[in-house]
Amino acid sequence: MERADERLQKEALDFLEETFEKHHGIYLDKGTTFLETLDSVTDDEASYRATDKNASIAAHVRHAILYLRVLEDHIRGTLQGKVNWREIWENDRPVSPEQWKALVAELRQAYARARQFLEDPKTWEREDAFGGSIAMIVHTAYHLGAVRQSLALMRARVGAGS
Repeated sequence: MERADERLQKEALDFLEETFEKHHGIYLDKGTTFLETLDSVTDDEASYRATDKNASIAAHVRHAILYLRVLEDHIRGTLQGKVNWREIWENDRPVSPEQWKALVAELRQAYARARQFLEDPKTWEREDAFGGSIAMIVHTAYHLGAVRQSLALMRARVGAGS
């Protein structure tokens, strides 16, 4: 019989995987994971801001990368100092094709690190492992939703000719 901590680990990894790369039918539609979504985004789209008050897709990706790193450090107990969560939003800027490609690659690496970290049974011995893993999933899913909404709005405007 599977232990409760092993079951929690498996479930968290399935949710994380669905958020980033593979549909399991848990909560996303097929073809809508974070990495699948970003595969169709151009650098111009990544630089787009729906309004002056909205962040670009590139900023959401930068934030997701930072969040995964910070949460991993938090779970490990190695978080150093205060994190400037506003900096990414305040310094939102367009990206070139090369910068966009590098940013998506960096997100893939951040996801791979988070996944490897959460696959380690020793991680689950840490006090904040379960809460931290859920925070990674939920927070990243929120930003995936924001990216998908921004894309839908942008593509609708382009299709309407405005």
